[in-house]
Amino acid sequence: AISFSHLHANQQPTTTMSTNNDDNKDDLPPLSEQTRRPADTALLQQRVKAWYPYLDPWWVIIGFAILGAIFIPVGYYITAASDSIFEGKIQYDAFDLSSSVEDCGINTTANAQKLCEFNISITQDLEPPILIHYEIDNFHQNHRAYQQSRDSIQLKGRTTQTALAAQNCAPLNKIGGVRLNPCGLIANTLFNDVITLENEDITMIEEGIAWTSDIEHVYNQPDGFNKSLCPNIDPNSSTTSPPNSTTLEECCNDSDWSCGMAKQYHKDGKYYRYHYPNENETQYLYETYNSISPLDGVLDEHFIVWMRVAALPKFRKLYGWIDQPLKTGMNLTFSIQNNWEVTSFKGRKSLVVSKGNVFGGKNNAMGKFYFGVGWFCIITALFFALKQTISPRLVADPKYLRYKED
Repeated sequence: AISFSHLHANQQPTTTMSTNNDDNKDDLPPLSEQTRRPADTALLQQRVKAWYPYLDPWWVIIGFAILGAIFIPVGYYITAASDSIFEGKIQYDAFDLSSSVEDCGINTTANAQKLCEFNISITQDLEPPILIHYEIDNFHQNHRAYQQSRDSIQLKGRTTQTALAAQNCAPLNKIGGVRLNPCGLIANTLFNDVITLENEDITMIEEGIAWTSDIEHVYNQPDGFNKSLCPNIDPNSSTTSPPNSTTLEECCNDSDWSCGMAKQYHKDGKYYRYHYPNENETQYLYETYNSISPLDGVLDEHFIVWMRVAALPKFRKLYGWIDQPLKTGMNLTFSIQNNWEVTSFKGRKSLVVSKGNVFGGKNNAMGKFYFGVGWFCIITALFFALKQTISPRLVADPKYLRYKED
């Protein structure tokens, strides 16, 4: 170590040398006392025998040929499996309206509530579950600014907000002096078309479409939210004669409840009153979208499905499913309330009824990938074999290889 303190102009720095006794082998304890020394085995002392392959041209050619022989049949199998999947699809709105969809198009009019009806024919016997998706084209949920535009803590129920969360949610954090809950671009561009299956003998289930982990751990109603069964309304009235509006208002008269009128819950058909905190200063999800029940709020599964953003600009999201078999020749009749406009971003919307298999839905991309890799390997093997036959490369001949000669 070198010390420079208290030096005069004619003085030189003094140097103090320190020795490291760890390098002195004479100071090491005998082997019998070295308890942390690795055992003298091939594995722990890194003396395991290893195989060092060299790329002989014919081994490379055989390797490419084997890969091609594997990938091409696998690609054929995946493509055949994809082609066997039923898929019924109808496009019901687009920026470039065609004759088949112009009667349902809403142009740039959001929340138009335009009703349309479509039939999808079943061309093969289907076993449950039968999936119903909506497909959107040219909507970039994968844009970085769009993905970050959310407040994850707010979605879990907290009503306060940090400055960073408010910045991430901008410009859809407040409208005037009213705070949006939930805030951000993702939550406030929710797909709000209402799709209804009109067949009397077939039921479309809209529960169980979101990830259980999202429902249990990612989303929660705001802190202070409460709901209660209306005590002055007959629970069976929803199945006989609906209560009048006066009765529904009376259920919410208590100051402990912020609702103006009790709501019927779609899961059990009963009427509930509810309370949201700071409702005069906050616009909640059910107030932004009429299709969202105030009794569900951010726990609405359609909302949770939408919040899990897609990786590509053309994507499908699950809307519901059918838990009963369908026979060839049946027609599924869907009524769609068109609210979500696509013209402003040159998009398209479709309704899709499909099945799935172990590889997912109907998609030939994976099969084409395997075909492409397989044929590439075959062509490469043939090229190298021809090259090695006509003009072999002597440098790669194993007789020129020398390794640790004695």
